[in-house]
Amino acid sequence: MAASIKLNVRSIKSPFNLKPVAQQSPKPSRIRCAAAATPTKRYSITLLPGDGIGPEVISVAKNVLKLAGSLEGIKFSFQEMPMGGAALDLTGVPLPEETLSAAQRADAVLLGAIGGYKWDKNEKRLKPETGLLKLREGLKVFANLRPATVLPQLVDSSTLKKDVAEGVDLMVVRELTGGIYFGKPRGFGTNEKGEDIGFNTEVYTTHEIDRIARVAFEIARKRRGQLCSVDKANVLEASMFWRKRVMEIASEYPDVELSHMYVDNAAMQLVRYPKQFDTIVTNNIFGDILSDEASMITGSIGMLPSASLGESGPGLFEPIHGSAPDIAGQDKANPLATILSAAMLLKYGLGEANAAKRIENAVLDTLNRGFRTGDIYSAGNKLVGCKEMGEEVLKSVDSSVPAGI
Repeated sequence: MAASIKLNVRSIKSPFNLKPVAQQSPKPSRIRCAAAATPTKRYSITLLPGDGIGPEVISVAKNVLKLAGSLEGIKFSFQEMPMGGAALDLTGVPLPEETLSAAQRADAVLLGAIGGYKWDKNEKRLKPETGLLKLREGLKVFANLRPATVLPQLVDSSTLKKDVAEGVDLMVVRELTGGIYFGKPRGFGTNEKGEDIGFNTEVYTTHEIDRIARVAFEIARKRRGQLCSVDKANVLEASMFWRKRVMEIASEYPDVELSHMYVDNAAMQLVRYPKQFDTIVTNNIFGDILSDEASMITGSIGMLPSASLGESGPGLFEPIHGSAPDIAGQDKANPLATILSAAMLLKYGLGEANAAKRIENAVLDTLNRGFRTGDIYSAGNKLVGCKEMGEEVLKSVDSSVPAGI
């Protein structure tokens, strides 16, 4: 009998199962007709807008969350806290204790983006990215789910040929709290020749590998039953051990087809024939790189949400794009990845599948009506900014688009 998986998710289903709604002609406006349901459930959400475009996309996602929740009898209380560069400027540290405490007390955490040129030259402990690592550690989230689905409406936005990109629907399950990003020893020093060196350690324990492997097998079981474990077992001892443990856990899931692939080959196969992948499980650094690569198959990194879950406590939900300081404050950001992260928050953080489906369908409906931000724009569609895209999604949430589509 397969060992039970301990993951704080109310209901594990396919983490990103958007279904296209019927094509509609663009409309100049819609009348809001849906009535809010009487609140029967209440949740607290900690918002971490962060840096760059983070405040812009979080503002939009918050409004979408409030409306979708109200239509399903859900009332949210939001607490906005500083993090990243914004926190550095306010408090001198990238993750104030007050911010971490607020996140730990919440039912779920929604993050915008962190980082920017302003803080690039800071010492490591004072970099915005250090705050993100400490947040993940403080929330004890270890499983990062990063879907990459090519929506029919955006297949022409992909950098790959249409016949290569069309139909891609994969999930990267990334181990989040181990590996070279956290391994010790690490630091700077000198070698026996007196040369300056920098060093890090790629290390994984049995427990860390086994728990992420079980998450991945469970997800693959509920998708198409195929799991590809990505490593570098022809060179790295840590990867040899990774492969050994994944193969051991595979015996608990005889209904899931397991394969293995070296990370360099996986990077090539993602652009050569991405449809071969269903679910990918890999370590922290490989998952970081491959999920960003997979994002461009979809047409834009601005379309991809993510969820980070642990064995208990609140989950962390965030778009995988960066803070994009070059366009910050110009109303050019694509808020859809953050909106879809809010949908994942509802589905996996709170178990509110109906409200999540409302948001997913609203995003599809908005795309069907031809609205595009600059990163996904193509001729024949309407170019809009971050705020207007958010308004159009709100119209679709509040329209007669059924949540069950």
